[in-house]
Amino acid sequence: MSNSSFDSKLIPVLREAVIMVQMVLFRHLKAHISQQHQSLSPQERSWLTGAVISSLYGHEPADSSGSDFVRQHRELIETELRRLHQHAQDLLPHLTDSLRMQALCDQCEGRSSIACLLLAKELGLLDEERPVPLPSAFMLAVRSLAAGHGLTAVMRPASTEEQ
Repeated sequence: MSNSSFDSKLIPVLREAVIMVQMVLFRHLKAHISQQHQSLSPQERSWLTGAVISSLYGHEPADSSGSDFVRQHRELIETELRRLHQHAQDLLPHLTDSLRMQALCDQCEGRSSIACLLLAKELGLLDEERPVPLPSAFMLAVRSLAAGHGLTAVMRPASTEEQ
């Protein structure tokens, strides 16, 4: 199997796992933001949550209303981004791994996401001492994380019983 064939099959799967970590973070962060910012509308809470995650992972808002919210609330987004390490301690290993895997995928596709890693380090969200997992270990850990948060079904071993 050529390296490019390997990359073309592995990269999308790794990216899906990164998105799954982002989904878990979204649920966690939205609950926190809903408690802390009750004066915001439910839509604004979602935009704030999405903007924090997008800032961490280096993505732009998907729609114009989200972009408008980001421009108008940059300081609030920064504040929540800086607080993330305080209330997401249990997710830090997954954040570290997903940011590293995103950087790996980006590098394979000729892009650089070093800025995301540097931001995560500055925010205390990147555990530099943590060993980089193999892709299969990363995907299994994410599957377990997602199952623990009700986003996917728990993997069960195939039955060995004869039918």
